Amino acid sequence: MVAARAAPAEMTAEIIRLVDVSKVYGTGDATVRAVDAVTLSVNEGDFLAVMGPSGSGKSTLMHILGCLDVPTTGEYRFAGEDVSRMDERELASIRNRRIGFVFQQFHLLSSMSAWRNVELPLLYRAARDRKQTALNALAQVGLSNRVDHRPNQLSGGQQQRVAIARALVTDPTMILADEPTGNLDSHASREVLEILTGLNRSGHTIVLITHDPNVAGVAERVVEMSDGRLRARVAA
Repeated sequence: MVAARAAPAEMTAEIIRLVDVSKVYGTGDATVRAVDAVTLSVNEGDFLAVMGPSGSGKSTLMHILGCLDVPTTGEYRFAGEDVSRMDERELASIRNRRIGFVFQQFHLLSSMSAWRNVELPLLYRAARDRKQTALNALAQVGLSNRVDHRPNQLSGGQQQRVAIARALVTDPTMILADEPTGNLDSHASREVLEILTGLNRSGHTIVLITHDPNVAGVAERVVEMSDGRLRARVAA
């Protein structure tokens, strides 16, 4: 019996490509290179953690990756598009349609139910079936029984899960999570990291920004940032 030949591996698309990207503030003696000649690539389906202490430049890099800011020099291509020189309108479109954000502060509207908070990104694109899409996203994070609860009726971990559902609801190209466990206890942190890991296993591309090596450890690849520069993390 002849064994079946394995199918060739599929090529994965490059989601992020930074080439010699720098972000410089000030001039002369007051010049600060918050991000300094960073080159980085992230492919579809990757789970990358960017780790570094406060002041290392990782927050500035996160703003560039999330199209919240543009580099001073260098090239940034997102899913093949050169976003380095896009104007604010174009950047806003990328943020709304292609990137799902999860922040340390949950940024939920206190007057709205969980599903209404999750629905919000869909309002900017006049999407149909917004409620059902929001309910489906909440189901993905295990909150089908909390859809009508407001933030003050939810624990911190549940609020962060609502924020993850809001990031998922637009079916983004990439999920960008900035210190997603920073305001959570250890149990809720584990739950959130398990959700992110599960999302990555189901095919979502995730970039995680953190100062905590234990949090970074859930990622498939870790890079460390110091003084605006990146280096690959060396396994112990």
